[in-house]
Amino acid sequence: MKIELDVHTHTTASGHAFSSLQEMAQAAASKGLKVLGITEHAPGIPSTCNPIYFRNLHVVPRQMYGIELLLGAELNILDTFGTLDLDENYYRILDLRIAGIHSLCYKPGTKEENTRGMIAAISNPWTHIISHPGDGTANLEFLPIVLAAKEHHTLLEINNSSLKPCRGKQEAYANNREILRLCKQYEVPVILGSDAHISFDIANYEFLPPLLQETDFPEQLIMNSSVEAFRNYLQLNVTL
Repeated sequence: MKIELDVHTHTTASGHAFSSLQEMAQAAASKGLKVLGITEHAPGIPSTCNPIYFRNLHVVPRQMYGIELLLGAELNILDTFGTLDLDENYYRILDLRIAGIHSLCYKPGTKEENTRGMIAAISNPWTHIISHPGDGTANLEFLPIVLAAKEHHTLLEINNSSLKPCRGKQEAYANNREILRLCKQYEVPVILGSDAHISFDIANYEFLPPLLQETDFPEQLIMNSSVEAFRNYLQLNVTL
């Protein structure tokens, strides 16, 4: 499968990553990508971007080293009501808005309550992608999440980083397999995410082929293979 884009990555601005924005763009260009998304952590994660970082994104060119840049944020789902940690004044600035659950700033509830919160984030009209829903941080019911993603044209991410053995996320493989199974059944597109925190990991999906093969997941439902399909599905208001 050809890969034209990777839209979930982090630079040193996130506080715990190791490559600059320009280093990330150069690496993406060297790997033949057409689009790179830089989605820094929003302020709910300790010691990450101050909101002023996002207010100044206008200074960064959206074309660099022959690729297109999407500059956005990985917003934090804070609670079981789907509250996010930036408001609409910031959403309007961002090219791309990812939302995900992180243990450092999430107030969990029951499985049903956690699912309710994620569905609220999915149905938020500002949300483009849900990051690593299958990583096991929150106990979730995946069928209603997949159906909500289909209804609202929100992409669910299959996250490579969650499957690294060093992360110790024991439920991630089975959870992502279930998400893929349901997305195939209901014809819901997904996006592969490297979640790169260093330039070498851009478009690194080394742990995902076994999942895709095991579920016989259709290539046409993977949005990384076509910038045009990605743009059209999310109805992005940016020129790619």
